[in-house]
Amino acid sequence: MKVSLLEPIGVPESTIRELSKPIIERGHEFVYYDTKTTDPKELAKRSEGCEVVMIANNPYPAETVAAAKDLKLLSVAFTGIDHVATDACKERGITISNCAGYSDQTVAELTICMAISAYRKTLQSNAAVRSGGTSAGIGGREIAGKTVGIIGLGKIGMMTAKLFLAFGAKVIAFNRSKKPEAEALGIEYTDLDTLLKTSDIVSLHLPNNKETKGFISAEKIALMKKSAVFINCARGPIVDNAALADALNNDKLSFACIDVYDMEPPIPADYPLMKAKNTFLTPHQAFISEEAMLRRAKIVFENVYAYIDGHPQNVMAL
Repeated sequence: MKVSLLEPIGVPESTIRELSKPIIERGHEFVYYDTKTTDPKELAKRSEGCEVVMIANNPYPAETVAAAKDLKLLSVAFTGIDHVATDACKERGITISNCAGYSDQTVAELTICMAISAYRKTLQSNAAVRSGGTSAGIGGREIAGKTVGIIGLGKIGMMTAKLFLAFGAKVIAFNRSKKPEAEALGIEYTDLDTLLKTSDIVSLHLPNNKETKGFISAEKIALMKKSAVFINCARGPIVDNAALADALNNDKLSFACIDVYDMEPPIPADYPLMKAKNTFLTPHQAFISEEAMLRRAKIVFENVYAYIDGHPQNVMAL
């Protein structure tokens, strides 16, 4: 069996060598590509003869799936799989495993960082010092006592909620099902419109799929308080980002902290959020930390070990 890791996954090559040993010791071939590519033909070339392919968050399109004639398992070093041609994989009977859970803490921490930056005006503070200014007008607000609305109370949403609770915030949530753990912590479930209307901070934690694409529409954005802060560390296409930029530019929303967009960075200069005021933009980095990258690497390889041993794990429903 041939197994190929088609791109770097944020850990040293020495770690890749160590993690690949169990594959080689089981008598299989392992190939590692230390450069990224988004070219479908190059991805197909790298996948040639492979029963198992490992990728991170680069697209794996239908064209490549069709060309990868021997492919049986796609082990994705990511939580979401919206960058994979899942329909094509389903038609071929290709199993997809993901790495859910590796970045829960990391994403939640950046979400808190963004909330603090918005409330305590850290970007303005940094600029003031560098331009010879003072703290005049840069007092900001506290998270304690505010209402935080979590849209999507999965593992990342739950971790984010716990951190906001630690700051003394009241947390409300919109989710398709209720969790006893959340209710035990005092998290109140509500409908989406009520959450948007009453929250001081709105944090989005939904997957990107057919049901959620455009979920936060212009109409939903209009429901939020003018003083509200909106945070998206989930997926860009879930939000009408042009409408979000319009709300910010017309003072219908206080601030937005965005890590994800309708495309992967680099973001075009004419993208609406690039020109919107009162924004804190990061280049899709919420999932990245030294600890998270190591957890992710271990899981994506463990998925391969499990497949080789006949009991695939972390299998996604297609």
